[in-house]
Amino acid sequence: MFARVLLVSTLALMTAPALAAPVNAVASFSILGDMVARVGGDRIALTTIVGPNADSHVYAPTPADAANVGKAQIFFVSGLGFEGWMDRLVEATGYKGKLVVASDGVSSRSMDEDGATITDPHAWQSLANGLIYVANIAKGLCEVDAEGCPIYEANAKAYSAEISALDAEVKAQIATVPEDKRKVITTHDAFGYFGAAYGVRFEAPEGVSTESEASATDVAKLIEQIRKDGVSALFVENMSDGRLVEQIGRETGVKLGGELYADALSTKDEGAGTYLDMFRHNVALLVPAMKGE
Repeated sequence: MFARVLLVSTLALMTAPALAAPVNAVASFSILGDMVARVGGDRIALTTIVGPNADSHVYAPTPADAANVGKAQIFFVSGLGFEGWMDRLVEATGYKGKLVVASDGVSSRSMDEDGATITDPHAWQSLANGLIYVANIAKGLCEVDAEGCPIYEANAKAYSAEISALDAEVKAQIATVPEDKRKVITTHDAFGYFGAAYGVRFEAPEGVSTESEASATDVAKLIEQIRKDGVSALFVENMSDGRLVEQIGRETGVKLGGELYADALSTKDEGAGTYLDMFRHNVALLVPAMKGE
């Protein structure tokens, strides 16, 4: 009897389909990497190029990055000009795999940068746009791994429900701030989509890229505006040089409200290590600062 059971078990092992290797995926930066990880789960092996607390605007890809992209089955980028180095990296590696632009379908915003009109690339700063990112991520993974598609779609559905719930929560928290108090100064101009989605006016001494430099005239105008409008919310960002905002704080007497996360997540132990935790962290600082508490 034991021999018969052993034989049956052996045959079952021999005929069972082998598990497929994880999909080799690369994401351009930490926020997108977290979203890809949530949708892909354990069916993917993910490498993220620009990690926590790092600045994608000024990043220079390494030979290791080129090697990772070159062997990837799928490469996720945010698009809208955010990764200025991405086209060169793809060309240098001769990458022929699936390229997913996660922001495809987003209604993009335009902004002024040194007298020129450009596209604001920080689309993930609206949770409604985050839902578009998730849908594009799931679609891309399904195209390279049809067998795993039901898993990707289920993960995306559950994740999207979390995003939608947080979106409603953020709107409710911002609604507790009087409209004339919803004014914030940040290091660089990365919160345009957040402002449009949740009714907050953001100003920054630097432009859309951290490489932009504010002129003395621009800074003087911003200081005058802070004094005139009674702005009480002043923040630095985790991957930006905060000295200019600190100077503005000293000249206006406005205290810094803390550190916001715009273009990069924190490490896991710093409180903004996921896309959703980043929003929770930022809103928890923004709301009391705008109220002047």
